[in-house]
Amino acid sequence: MKKIVIGSRESKLSLVYANKVKNLLLKKQTDLSKEDVVIKTIKTSGDIFKDKKLSEIGGKKLFCKEIEESLLKREVDIAVHALKDMEAENEKNLTIASYIKRNDPRDVFISLKYDSLKELKKNIIGSSSRRRELQLKLINKNIIVKHIRGNIDTRIKKLNEGLYDGIVLALAGVKNLNLENNVKEIFSPDDMIPAVGQGVIAVQCRDEDEKIKKILNKINDATTKQCATAERSMLMTIGGDCDTAVGGLATLVGDEINLKAQLFSDIGDEVFFHELKGKKEDAIKIGEVVGKALLKKAGSKFKKK
Repeated sequence: MKKIVIGSRESKLSLVYANKVKNLLLKKQTDLSKEDVVIKTIKTSGDIFKDKKLSEIGGKKLFCKEIEESLLKREVDIAVHALKDMEAENEKNLTIASYIKRNDPRDVFISLKYDSLKELKKNIIGSSSRRRELQLKLINKNIIVKHIRGNIDTRIKKLNEGLYDGIVLALAGVKNLNLENNVKEIFSPDDMIPAVGQGVIAVQCRDEDEKIKKILNKINDATTKQCATAERSMLMTIGGDCDTAVGGLATLVGDEINLKAQLFSDIGDEVFFHELKGKKEDAIKIGEVVGKALLKKAGSKFKKK
């Protein structure tokens, strides 16, 4: 078998994810050796323009764009992404052929001085997410949320330098970098519904590449795929962009998917919630129904992008 080239961002966390995919492939595809699977790092626009808001430079897709282009140009065979960085709609001629078993999707509070978000008064919290900003203010209206960008190491460094009193990150990334000792509080999904796809590694390939699709199917986690499909269907239905404050989390219990979703109004002063259970085979439909229900509840207070 010819070499399989995995395309990945350069960050520490992205390389952890790429190596996780590599090791799963080696475990499941026994005719592959370590030398047969190569990781190629690709600098993305999202990594280059580290100090600008994503909405100012083209949205969260900028963490995927250059890697997807490499895939289409056949420079890599597989692309590894954090699913929450991807657009809800698949790039033309590309497909997500594998969803790796989900890591913990929850958000966490990290601080050097404080043990809980609720004890803060006029303190500065770093977050790059509009969703997190508005959710945090529902928990504690007294905090000041300031924009922060950069990978996890960079954000923790800024916290250590005293630029922020606390930061909020995804637990999955913190755990994968073995930085749990920094965590002061883990938010329940009832308090903070995570971003769609949070905690999921998505493995993408060319739609026509049947050989690679067959290999990637061996490392696909069916439960994660069904839950992610419901969440992404909801996101596509509401038609949000990177500034849309929306959270969605699907869980599978037995043969039933339960999807909880939360959408804030455009100006952020109102929040709308919908929850639906249904058969796991109906993941796309469940997402559509929840998305439409949120749009109906929001009415003119949210403009579909």
